[in-house]
Amino acid sequence: MRYLNIVALGAVIGLGAGLPAEASSSAWYNSEGGRVRLVTSGKPDEAGKIHGVLDIALKPGWKTYWRDPGDAGVPPQLDISASTNIADARLSFPPPQRHDDGYGKWSGYDRPVSLPVTFTLSAPDQPATIDANVFLGICETICIPVQTRLSVDPASDPDNATDAALVKTALATLPSPARPDFGVRVLPGDHETLVVEAHSPGDPDSVDFFIAGERDYMFGAPVRSEKDGKVVFTVPILDRPSATPTDCGLYYTLTSAEGSVDGVLPFP
Repeated sequence: MRYLNIVALGAVIGLGAGLPAEASSSAWYNSEGGRVRLVTSGKPDEAGKIHGVLDIALKPGWKTYWRDPGDAGVPPQLDISASTNIADARLSFPPPQRHDDGYGKWSGYDRPVSLPVTFTLSAPDQPATIDANVFLGICETICIPVQTRLSVDPASDPDNATDAALVKTALATLPSPARPDFGVRVLPGDHETLVVEAHSPGDPDSVDFFIAGERDYMFGAPVRSEKDGKVVFTVPILDRPSATPTDCGLYYTLTSAEGSVDGVLPFP
């Protein structure tokens, strides 16, 4: 996917802040390929977390990226450092689709999508204001980096039923946790490949595997094969850290006609 020169970004889409929030959602920020806003359910839950979504309304023919966009994309990002009483913001992602635009293969969405966001309050009993710098790519034949600041006062309209329904619907689109009959198992590979065997109910032809490169890992598009009724994905490791991390792991999503699951794999 080709990109506009980021140096010229201001002239193309106009870098700027969204208008001040008037509800538990921000104002829309408009770009050439669509618009974006933040929506929250208003009230924190018992764990001191506010649930919301990064709402991306794409125009027909435009696309945006999953958490790992390939070697030339821009994953959606939130910087909440300017916020008040917000310690962390964690994006979650519905199952993506695989795309090949002639310039490369990448994972993302070709329709409007709402990415769930969990905001963790520093002090659950204190007021919070969300000031988020948002950065993402919206693509047609070229990709346009979209950067803006979106502001929300969750307490200004905490009982907004429309906002709460949008957040609930977005959360329902997320993959379920992997389980023995629907997930992947790592097979022996080498320094340059990650190999997994996929297990899924239903039609094996519908199964696809998405792996997110993090901690300096970069992956190529998975190559699918079948042998003795088993579905195997071989993923090229294009780059890796000088030392293999020993904590956490790599996020993956497995999709099929029966739905989607996600989990974490050990670092190869």
